[in-house]
Amino acid sequence: MARASTNIAYRRYLRRMVPISLAYVASVALATRLIPDDAPADTVTILIALVPGLAVFGWIWAMARLLIELDDEYLRLLEVRKFLVATGVTLAGTSIWGMVELYADVPRLPVFFVFPLWCVGLVIGQIVNRLTLGDGGCA
Repeated sequence: MARASTNIAYRRYLRRMVPISLAYVASVALATRLIPDDAPADTVTILIALVPGLAVFGWIWAMARLLIELDDEYLRLLEVRKFLVATGVTLAGTSIWGMVELYADVPRLPVFFVFPLWCVGLVIGQIVNRLTLGDGGCA
């Protein structure tokens, strides 16, 4: 019984993530087209630049909904472990690079890359789940 509802939870998750991802790609393309390089930081430019960021909220909301809708506690545990590993990777990676930036002449890490780094951490979390528990999740 839990298996059927778990599949439903993952299907709902995908039905949320796909349109949010498409909206993100479209809004980045639109912002790139509308905002010239070195544009002044006026109200219109900032508002257009904020639109793709709303998709990040959408992705986080979709992931939270997945946790809420998963009936199988084990699969929920796997997802939470992935989120924790991703958060640890992100916090450690950005902190370490920030310290390197303080003391060495290296390229700055744009804040834009923090969420993609967290997503890479999700993959690492899935690998950790598979190596430590023998299961990556996603029924």
